[in-house]
Amino acid sequence: MVVTGLGAITPVGNDRESTWQGLVKGVSGVDTITAFDPSGLPTRIAGEVKGFDPAALLDTKRLRRSARFSQLAIAAGREAVADAGLVLDEAARDRTGVVVNLAVAGMGEVEAATRQITRPDPARLSPYYVSSVIPNMAACEVAIDLGVHGPVTASALACASGIYAFLEGRRLILAGEADVVICGGTDASITPVMFAGLSSMGALSKRNDDPARASRPFDANRDGFVYGEGAVLAVLESATHARARGARSYATVAGGALTSDAFHVSAPEPSGRYAAEAIGQALRRSGHGPGDVDYICAHGTSTRANDRTETAAIKEAFGPAAAAVAVSSPKSMVGHLIGAAGSLSAMVSMLAMRDSVAPPTINLDTPDPECDLDYVPNVARPMAIDVAMVNAFGFGGQNVVAVFTRGE
Repeated sequence: MVVTGLGAITPVGNDRESTWQGLVKGVSGVDTITAFDPSGLPTRIAGEVKGFDPAALLDTKRLRRSARFSQLAIAAGREAVADAGLVLDEAARDRTGVVVNLAVAGMGEVEAATRQITRPDPARLSPYYVSSVIPNMAACEVAIDLGVHGPVTASALACASGIYAFLEGRRLILAGEADVVICGGTDASITPVMFAGLSSMGALSKRNDDPARASRPFDANRDGFVYGEGAVLAVLESATHARARGARSYATVAGGALTSDAFHVSAPEPSGRYAAEAIGQALRRSGHGPGDVDYICAHGTSTRANDRTETAAIKEAFGPAAAAVAVSSPKSMVGHLIGAAGSLSAMVSMLAMRDSVAPPTINLDTPDPECDLDYVPNVARPMAIDVAMVNAFGFGGQNVVAVFTRGE
């Protein structure tokens, strides 16, 4: 299975290439929240998408019926299809599917509707309210936008959702249910209730006075993750199908795995045992060993528990080879895109292979002694990358790992 097109809208860029160049340069997209008034909350910073005008993308009716998470997915989907040079004629539409995963659907719209109907003079809700906020709607809106009639699915695996979309898309093509799948993740839930809830958990960074330095994976002084939003979608197809239409590929989706910690609703299993098992299974299914992997795009959330557990999992699965692999976390620059985090990491890995450069983990000034791998601190590193791995670990203990190899 090969990836022939990529589209992105993130806190550091509203398309694929501007996002990638920002990440390579170590640009932070984290700043004070503008989506709502955060004063009074312990955390007032986030990785927001900037300058996105959905009215330039959709007509008035589609604007009224769609939530922000779907609008971001539509933008990324259009870019991915254009990048792939994919012509969706009548025959192709019937054999093209969509897998757009997420973690939280329509939170902003739910909060706004709740305020609307609990006022002293409650207003009538839009007839599109319910359909706009259900979790499958980003996938359905992308399918409607592109006019495709193959299988359309959506899964919620918390922070592992975006990378799982590539494995699900791969399965659909291998099963013969589609020739092409538009796959990836989206999320847009920078809202008062979400931030109040995550603050109650103690999960978010409180470095409000220095937003650009708040997300600091693997650093000894990290104090929580930074919430973000965005969408990253890809065009996935069989290598035979891509060659037949003369398409170039960014990478091959060589294999992947999904395991469960079955430990806690939000904390990772401390030893990293089951994350390590996902890594090991993904390597075996892709036909590679630990010594073959040049780069790992880490989950790297900037929380105490995750970064130490992920480090332990890599060391257990890779053995002595762990010391030689480059590891970095784009969350240091964009924050945690939640449902889109894994698909962003997939895109980062593919473009890292294309341009032979590992993007940095910024804000890594004082390494945590328990996080002792090569995290490409602060400055991008030119290097040949032929095999890349993506780690994604979600609330509830969902561990998803995928392996990508250099494209043709």
